Amino acid sequence: MIPPGKTLGILGGGQLGRMLAQAAQTLGYRVHVFEPAGPCPAGAVANHEVNANYEDTAALTAFARECAVVTYEFENIPSGPLAVVAPLVPLHPRAEVLHITQNRQREKAWLRAHGIPHARYAEALDGDIAPAVAEVGLPCVVKTADFGYDGKGQMKLADAADVERAAAIFRGRRCVVESWVEFACEVSVIVARSAGGEARAFPVAENIHTHHILDFSIVPARVDAAVARTAGQLALAIADQLGVVGLIAVEMFATTAGEVLVNELAPRPHNSGHWSIDGCETSQFEQHVRAVCGLPLGGVAVREPTVMVNILGDAWFAGDVRREPNWGVILAEPRARLHLYGKAEPRPGRKMGHFTVRAATVEAALARARELKAKL
Repeated sequence: MIPPGKTLGILGGGQLGRMLAQAAQTLGYRVHVFEPAGPCPAGAVANHEVNANYEDTAALTAFARECAVVTYEFENIPSGPLAVVAPLVPLHPRAEVLHITQNRQREKAWLRAHGIPHARYAEALDGDIAPAVAEVGLPCVVKTADFGYDGKGQMKLADAADVERAAAIFRGRRCVVESWVEFACEVSVIVARSAGGEARAFPVAENIHTHHILDFSIVPARVDAAVARTAGQLALAIADQLGVVGLIAVEMFATTAGEVLVNELAPRPHNSGHWSIDGCETSQFEQHVRAVCGLPLGGVAVREPTVMVNILGDAWFAGDVRREPNWGVILAEPRARLHLYGKAEPRPGRKMGHFTVRAATVEAALARARELKAKL
């Protein structure tokens, strides 16, 4: 066990790192943040912020030696430099987990090798997507193997004209091509796992995306009990087979045929788990700290039906006019909670914060969340 009072190191300085730092400090830990571009949202609340490139091995070594344990808050960290950290300090989740999950081709291959249900796919590792499209058929989705999130680096193909356009766009890039999934809804399960193998799955979240960016997360998810049970079992199995220490978020499709197919993995706190700060016995951020520090895991029962709504930079703009959002809309609602990330520059599509709404029923929470979002 790494007791409170020790230093937790976080690689990455975004909003996930910020909320992780706040949870760690509440438990009594010191927090150091390593982020190439500062000042950053996580650094603003940390005890110490280091601004250096991830390939700066001297800076990374010095950072690691000041920490009792190191974790990371997003996947797009070069996995190579983590070889510098691992011999010096416990690194959770381990570098091999990051290496698999930060690349769609490796991730899909791991799912296939371990018998985890997923959409049919083919690889296009030489930049030529045509053979892969022919193998999986239309409609399909082409995705870059690296650096994809919030819909970036992917394109749905419905006909031959789409294939021709995509061939030009993705030429020279390593890709995977997935068959299109007819899904009833998208769900996710976040699992916390300790080094001793203790694991707890948060309740299934139902996720609604708009323009490929998460818009609403709804807990409990409005799915059949069998779907929820299968989703939880899959997430727990994945965490165990990967040997995760910390959190892993498993995004899945609940299909119209009643199947549950795994879409993507993220070995860190996840946007779809933000509801847990206000709606769960233990937030995902506190749970991650507990897991990587070897503390007993917290309870994961839902306090009350909760809906999380992302606040994007679009809220700062009325047409071409920039103005401050009317935060009073959220703050005047006694069942709502506002969380802003401290980012200086709002941009359309950029995640600037979120709010949650709790109510006696999922339907009431979702209805009120939609009303507040419309007013904001």
